[in-house]
Formats: sequence, C-alpha cells, structure tokens
Amino acid sequence: MRDYRKAFYGVNEIAVKVPSIFKLLIKEVLNPFYIFQLFSVILWITDEYHYYALAIVIMSVISIVSSLYTVRKQYVMLHDMVAAHSIVRVSVCRGNQEEILSTDLVPGDTMLIPSNGTIMPCDAVLLSGTCIVNESMLTGESVPVTKINLPNPSEYPKAMGDEIYSPEVHKRHTLFCGTNVIQTRFYTGELVKAVVVRTGFSTAKGQLVRSILYPKPTDFKLYRDAYLFLLSLVVVAGIGFLYTVVNSILNEVPTHTIIIESLDIITITVPPALPAAMTAGIVYAQRRLKKIGIFCISPQRINICGQLNLVCFDKTGTLTEDGLDLWGIQRVENAHFLLPEERACSENLLKSEFVACMATCHSLTKIEGVLSGDPLDLKMFEAIGWVSNRCGCDPFLPSCMTQTGYEIGIVRQFPFSSVLQRMCVIARVLGEKRMDAYMKGAPEVIASLCKQETVPVDFECVLEEYTKQGFRVIALAHRKLESKLTWHKVQTINRDAIESNMDFMGLIIMQNKLKQETPAVLEDLHKANIRTVMVTGDNMLTAISVARDCGMILPQDKVIIAEALPPKDGQAARINWHYDLQMTKYHFAMNGKSFAVILEHFQDLVPKLVLHGTVFARMAPDQKTQLVEALQNVDYYVGMCGDGANDCGALKRAHGGISLSELEASVASPFTSRTPSISCVPKLIREGRAALITSFCVFKFMALYSIIQYISVTLLYSILSNLGDFQFLFIDLAIILVVVFTMSLNPAWKELVARRPPSGLISGPLLCSVLSQIIICFAFQIFGFFWVKQQPWYKPWSTLHDEHYIKNYENTTLFFISSFQYLIVAIVFSKGKPFRQPCYKNCKSFLIVFVFCLESLSSHCKLPLCSC
Repeated sequence: MRDYRKAFYGVNEIAVKVPSIFKLLIKEVLNPFYIFQLFSVILWITDEYHYYALAIVIMSVISIVSSLYTVRKQYVMLHDMVAAHSIVRVSVCRGNQEEILSTDLVPGDTMLIPSNGTIMPCDAVLLSGTCIVNESMLTGESVPVTKINLPNPSEYPKAMGDEIYSPEVHKRHTLFCGTNVIQTRFYTGELVKAVVVRTGFSTAKGQLVRSILYPKPTDFKLYRDAYLFLLSLVVVAGIGFLYTVVNSILNEVPTHTIIIESLDIITITVPPALPAAMTAGIVYAQRRLKKIGIFCISPQRINICGQLNLVCFDKTGTLTEDGLDLWGIQRVENAHFLLPEERACSENLLKSEFVACMATCHSLTKIEGVLSGDPLDLKMFEAIGWVSNRCGCDPFLPSCMTQTGYEIGIVRQFPFSSVLQRMCVIARVLGEKRMDAYMKGAPEVIASLCKQETVPVDFECVLEEYTKQGFRVIALAHRKLESKLTWHKVQTINRDAIESNMDFMGLIIMQNKLKQETPAVLEDLHKANIRTVMVTGDNMLTAISVARDCGMILPQDKVIIAEALPPKDGQAARINWHYDLQMTKYHFAMNGKSFAVILEHFQDLVPKLVLHGTVFARMAPDQKTQLVEALQNVDYYVGMCGDGANDCGALKRAHGGISLSELEASVASPFTSRTPSISCVPKLIREGRAALITSFCVFKFMALYSIIQYISVTLLYSILSNLGDFQFLFIDLAIILVVVFTMSLNPAWKELVARRPPSGLISGPLLCSVLSQIIICFAFQIFGFFWVKQQPWYKPWSTLHDEHYIKNYENTTLFFISSFQYLIVAIVFSKGKPFRQPCYKNCKSFLIVFVFCLESLSSHCKLPLCSC
C-alpha cells in the first residue's frame, strides 16, 4: 500500500546526479566545431603531418577542458545544494510513531518536528505548535521567521471563509523544503506536528532546482550566424574539392594523392582551430571579471551581455539597503495628527500606549541570547530602547519588556497574516488586572478596524504624502479590554472579537535608503541607452517613489498606473488607468495581480505595457520570470539583477542574470557579484561588449585565415604543388596562434557608450569588410603567383627531384605573401574603442612575428623556404 501511494504521488527525493567526466566529455566533443577538428586531425595524421595534428589536438583539449571544468563545477554546486537535505531520518505518525528516511515520505504523512530543529526534507503545514525557521535558501534573507499552526476554520470563520489551503497563500503556516527549522515551541506537552503536503520536485525547492536544470534555451544571433557562416565555408570548400579532383585527374595524379589533397582543401577552408580561438576571448574576459569580483558559471553568456539593452532590478537589497530605518513617528491625539517626532524613546512617552504597542506588537524571539526576527520589528523595538527577557514573576506571561522597572507581558499573540495585513497581541502591565490589545499593520486596514471618531480627517492625505516619498508606513491601534476577561478566556477568544472598536494611535514611518552608488550607476546606464526597470515585491507607491529617487523615472516624467481587474460577478476583465492627460513622456506601473490579469485577458496589450513599463510592484517569483520573457518577446536583450532566491527564475531566464548574493540560490544565476551593489552591472556589460567584439574580430580573422590559405593551396594545386609541412606548422603556431591570443587580450573600454556592438555576423558592414579583404588578398596572391614567373632568375619547377612537391618559387612567394596577409588582416580586424582598448597596447606580439617574417624573407628571397 505504501509503495502504491508513493508511485501515485510521484514522490522521490530531489536527486540531481552529477554526470561523470566521461559523459560530460562525450557531450562536449559532440559539438559540431570539434567534429570538424577531429576530422582534420585524422586527415593530417594519415598524411603524416604529425606536428600540425599535435597543434590542433592541443588547442582542442584546451577548449574542451575549459568548458568541461565550468559545466562540471555547476553540476557539483547544484548536487551539493540538493543533497544537503534530501536524505535525513524523520519521525512520522503512522498509527504508531516510527522513524523513516525522508525519501519515503508521502503527502498526508504526519511528521514530528524535533525540538532542536531540522532541515525540512519536504513542504509541510503546521498542525500544532510554532517554529522559528531560517528561509534564506528560498528568500535570500537570513532573518528568522516564526511559523504558526494552521488556524482552525471553526475558530475564525470570517478570516478563513471557504479558503482552500495553498502553500503560497498560507506561507505563515508552511515549512518549506530546504529551510532550516532553528527552534520549536509547543504548549501543554503537545508535540509540534506538521502534515506533509508536497515532496520531491513538487516542493518549493524542487521547483527551484527544476528551473535551474531545465531553463528555456536562450538564443543568440551570433551563434546562429556562426553556423551559417561555417556552412558558407563548407560550400567554398566543396568548390575547391571539385576543382582539386578534376585538376588532379586531368594531370594523372595518383589516386591516393587525389584523395588526400581533395580532403585537405576541406579542412583548410573550415578552420579546425576556430573553437579554441573563439574561446580565448571569453576566457580572458572571464578572468578579468573574476579580478573585479564577478564570478561566472556560464562563460557563453559573457558575449550575450555585450548586447544587453534593458536591465531589470530588484528593489530591496539591490537598489536600496537591506533593512529599514526608523525615520520618525506621528502620533494622534483627539483625532488629530501631532507633528512628526524623530525619537520614540523620550521620557514623556515611556509609559504611553504608543510605545507599549511598539514594545509588544511584534514576533521577535531570542535565539541563543540574540534577539532575532523580522527586520522591521527589530528596528521598531530597538528604537524604544527596551529589553526583551523571559518573565519569572508570572507564569502566565511567557515574555515581558522591561525599561527601568516598567514591565509589560505578552499574554497572547495573533501573528501577522499577509491575508489580513495585520498582527495583534494581548498584553498586560505587570501589577494591573486589566489587559490591553495592541494592533499594527497596513494603515488602511488598521483605520477600517478603528472607531471612526478616532481617525483623523486628513488620514488619507498624510498617508499618501508619506508613501509618495517612498516611506514604509505602519499604523498602530489600541484598545482597553474588559476587566472580566481572564487569562483562560483570552487563550480561546476569537481574533475578530479583539480586533474591532480600536482607538487609532498614529503612524510609524520607516525609511528604506538608496544604496550610495545606485543613482550614479543608473545614470551611466541611461547615458548608454540601456533601459532600466524595477521588479519588486514591495508596495506600488513606495516602488514608484524609489524609482524617482534613483533616477529611473525623471522628475518631469509622468506615471500611469495600470490596475487590471479579473472577471467577477459576470463582468468581463477590465483595466483602470490612473494618469495625467498632460504628459510628454510616460511610464507604466502595475502590481503583480494586474500583470497576471493582463497576461491572461489582455495579451494584445502586453507588448505596449512592457515597452513603457518601468515599475512592477508586488511581483511573485514566477511573475518576475514571466516579465523577463515578455520583454524578450519584444526583442530586448534583458539583464536581471537581484539578491534573493525569489529572483532565481528571472536570473536564470534573463540573457544576463547577476546575483548579488552568494547563497545557494546563486547557482541559478550565470553571474555572481562578490560586492553586493549594482556597480557590477555596467562592468559586466563593458566586459561583455569587449568579449563580443573580440569574438567578431577573431571569427573574421579565422575566416580570412582559412580563405587566404585556401587561395594559396588552390593556386599551388594548379601546378601540382602544395605548402610544406613546416610551412603549415609555422603559419598555424608562429603566426595564427600568437595572433589569435594577442587579439583576445584587449581589455574593455573604460566607459559605456550609447552604441551597441552588432548582434550577428550577417550584416552589411561586416560582410563588406570580409569580402573586400578577400578580394584584396586574392588579388595580391594572383599578382605574386604570376609576377614571380616573369623574373629573369625564375626557373621552371621540376617534380623529378622533389618528392614533397614544394621546392619551387611559386611556393615561397605565396608563403611569404600569405604570411604578411595574416598579420595585416589581424591588424585590420583588431577593432579598438569604443568597446575595447586600442590594439596598439598589445602590439608586441604582432611586431615580433612581423620582424620574424621580414627576416625570413630577406634571408630566403631567392630560394624556397622548404629547400633550406
């Protein structure tokens, strides 16, 4: 029966097998580039050109090992991330309490949570007790979170309604797979129990691993064009092949020689060293990125980053500081707002109900003597200068807050609920009989639960003013409870009975400061015509305010808020637009719910909205990924910068994802910055542009190198000659190898410019550049080939005393002409600014090879090189 249930639910551990080196090697070698190389090696070995074959093998091995190491490293990181929790022993209630392996868990099992904590092997909902959990693996924040048991619908009919349990909606009651349970609490001897709801790849962590393992492929025009270009070279090689076969037959060349020479022309035209040459620029760029603290696990993405023209940014921890700071408080007396106050710990407020609410209405807890919990609660509590400790004087008060002898104990806590948007506690000042209820939460919600005569008339105006300035606003309320309410009644009372008829006490204003470097970086991106977009889970008005503060939205620009409503009560879905008609430049802003409705019901509007959308607030992790895909669908090259696992899907899906966190979730991002600031974004784009231009330069040079050699060999075939073994070796090792790696050394230009590199090889300017160089090279070789025959010292070549068919003036002439052509073409194609440093900074290698060729030419100007 257990096996049947396991098969039915599809429950297996999240297993990621690390491929063996052999399997990865096979996968890597099956690349079309390497097939050309292998084919070339076989041909050259059969022709006994061992030196050349060795050079190709060395370059191939370097290229394969480099990419192999990166792929293997990524698999190992992912394996370690999963294996850290996948197999543990857990206690379950199946009639009797028993211990099983976590791999045998199935949905419906009741799991016992140990008091000393554990790493969750599944998603489970708490039935009894509370847990303090570290969810940094999923959220990127190491702040402990308190999880409480799922409320009984019979106790809270209004709050729960006809709700169906959902791990996403009821996060406060759910222990997610991979998170660390630090501490548990239980009452009256009852164990902390949780029901397993999801296992394996169905869990939150399993879906994260799946998004890493099976991302949608990212296409890049350069690589598509590279294959088309190679196919063009194959066509050229085919023409040379036919010419060689026909010419050799007409001249009665032996069959063995015909086969070798006709196949040689193919391997000459399709450059076998191209993969190694293309890899060199990326490897150098990767090393430069590492020096500035940016680590890359997907080197091919570096080239793509050179095309980025839009970057999405998370807000908290990315554009702004991680935590919130208390800006001030604004109390209410007699239904009127008092002036804002900076400090809440003044003597006249010590025993006020306002400070009492700040001291008690939170979910902070002490772990090993250190107060931990939500950063907002922590800042709020620290602002009053109180101390949290266990209360020994009254067993009914689990904790109390002390300040110069004034103590308040918490009798019962109604934790914060994202659905209700508030939390509430019942507390009692030690020595007093009556208890007090304190509540905090979203201002609009708190105001609706208060007596209207206690809410200031200008409440909405004051609130809007604060939110427009980017402040996080929390409202406080208080109520004196009846004296007949005993401790035992408080433990069973309905939450709704407490959270009504409250007195509005005022506002707490929290500030989320911009990081110092944020405005300057965004300005640099705007100057480079790179669009910026904010994607956050924060409040809409706060996000818009931050966007204005950091320069994402200029002061003169207008914002249109798109509020999309789903179908309801027979009415069709609709969009409400909130905007100013007198606008010049505008930005769309919307929240996650509206974005979801638009994706489902207004598909035709999606391109326009994402083309002008700048602020996307209250976005869920999957919605961030959908936004990245929508932007890519309108031909943007999208970068994504975030610091949490909630950004994981978007980081993986974007053309260039940059994680500012080094937690486990960063394995999903192609790039990870050691410095947690967005200053890494322009650095990455500059290096990406340099690497992309290097790839273009190298590709064009390697194409010309093949064509130049193709022309030389074809002309020599016409007289039944060829280049010599050492001539090939000299060209490939002394010239090509040195030139290619020298071309790749140019670092990035010092600043971002408005221009972008071309995205593909098939473009007018690029093709004209390549074709013009081919014509020039062909003309010079033809001229040299016939000009040498007109010289008075020229002697016709005889094959009788030349077993290798290379001792002739045509051979030496074409060899020297082509050698200089390789160098000249390399200099012509070594493009410098505005994307790379000028090529003259790496000219030493060029000069050495150039001088060496001149020396050889002057020493052997009248003799074939191979005959000396």
